[in-house]
Amino acid sequence: MRNTNLQAMIESAILAAFAMVIDILPLSIKISATGGSISFAMIPIFIIAYRWGFKMAFLGGLIWGLLQIVVGDAIIVTPIQVIIEYFVAFAFVGFAGLFYKQIQQTLINGERKKTISYIILATFIGSLARYFCHFIAGIIFWGQYAPKGQSAVLYSLIFNGSTMIGSFILCTVLLIFLFTTSPRLFKSAGAYQQNSYKKSA
Repeated sequence: MRNTNLQAMIESAILAAFAMVIDILPLSIKISATGGSISFAMIPIFIIAYRWGFKMAFLGGLIWGLLQIVVGDAIIVTPIQVIIEYFVAFAFVGFAGLFYKQIQQTLINGERKKTISYIILATFIGSLARYFCHFIAGIIFWGQYAPKGQSAVLYSLIFNGSTMIGSFILCTVLLIFLFTTSPRLFKSAGAYQQNSYKKSA
């Protein structure tokens, strides 16, 4: 169990760093100078979520948010804004891990269509959780950029909603491609060890 937990933590740290690398490369579609973009950088955190569950994905997202600040890629307005948009929002991608058990069970059972369905659902939940934080921050900290006559709430909803939907679709398409070509990437050593133990018991 200790070795499994250590493996999960190491993978989370490595994949969080990989998410950071993807984010700083010119691979995303920039929406605004205030930081909005359509990107597939969440994919490594989603993979953590599907392999190890909520806690490790939450940790991975937290590390990714910290790395954004450390390397100077963060747009900083106030300390509260940093907490919401980098620590909380990035960690909230880990909510995709709430479907960890379902994904691993369908993988064990060889139910590929069900696995894909859970991947899509989990990816949506993780994306929604992250961008809800950006939506709240958008109202509080970025409402001044709203066009004349448009409320901060509507501005943030349109801005963050469009980036959320775009990133969700992009991540989902690429995750399904990865699953169909490399399903082992989604398999958790911990889940398979537990399943083997139950069979031998």
